[in-house]
Amino acid sequence: AAVASVRAQTFRDFELLVVDDGSTDGTAAVVERHAGEDPRVRLLGQANAGISAARNLALRHARGALIAILDSDDTWTAAYLESQVRVLEQRPDVDIVSGNAWFQGGPQDGRTAAPTPDPRADPDLCALLRDETSVFIMSVFRREVIDTVGGFDESFRSNEDYDLWIRAAMAGFRFTRSHTPAGYYRRRDDSLSADELRMLNGILRVYAKTRPALANRPEALAILDRQVRRFETERVAALARQALLAGDRAGIERWVTDLHHRRGGLLLLVARLAARRFPGLLTRAYQVHQFRLRHA
Repeated sequence: AAVASVRAQTFRDFELLVVDDGSTDGTAAVVERHAGEDPRVRLLGQANAGISAARNLALRHARGALIAILDSDDTWTAAYLESQVRVLEQRPDVDIVSGNAWFQGGPQDGRTAAPTPDPRADPDLCALLRDETSVFIMSVFRREVIDTVGGFDESFRSNEDYDLWIRAAMAGFRFTRSHTPAGYYRRRDDSLSADELRMLNGILRVYAKTRPALANRPEALAILDRQVRRFETERVAALARQALLAGDRAGIERWVTDLHHRRGGLLLLVARLAARRFPGLLTRAYQVHQFRLRHA
């Protein structure tokens, strides 16, 4: 479906590079069939090395002046490339156009990734640090961005796009938004985007990597430090939820106590006392609460 959505674009002058990152599900055969029907489609293969390495392989082979990224479980509407490229043609001062899309699946099914229209100003470095959703993965950008800041960090298995946008902003590249939804972004329980703890660990790694480069940017550094505190607390909350769902008594006491130290509040105080004295009861209450949320 992803390949078919690209082939259906009203903007016709493109090459589609599909990276088979060591798949075992017949991906290569599907892409080869498309390539036999459409010379714009090319298959690239490598042993499994992760999403960043896969994207970098495509970037090394790409010949276009503009780059667009599409993950294998997402799709574009027919006008996606045309609308994004039009923005770059009309705005020579802009280097990266952040798109918009509808969520498919998950609790946000049918909603858009960004407001329509989006009231936020065009992202800059401080906005990117303050709001990790400032730039959506469905973006089109000029080749100069990659030539200047390098490709995706291959040590990252998540949040690699956020790291790239931050590096681009620090290098002075300019962003804007295309407000109209023009794609479908799939959310599943087993997708990277649904893996809360992995994403939280990933974003904290991005901030740890970025922090030394902000030594002479006090406003940006202050924002980053606030975000680190925020996401460290969210990580503790995620670990507490994980322990509750697993019935891990030691983990429940440790993470609920840590969360109470960070957030305070009467409810967390009660949960902390229950974690110490009645962990089984607390676990059962939480599991019932989650069940009701899923079936509401």
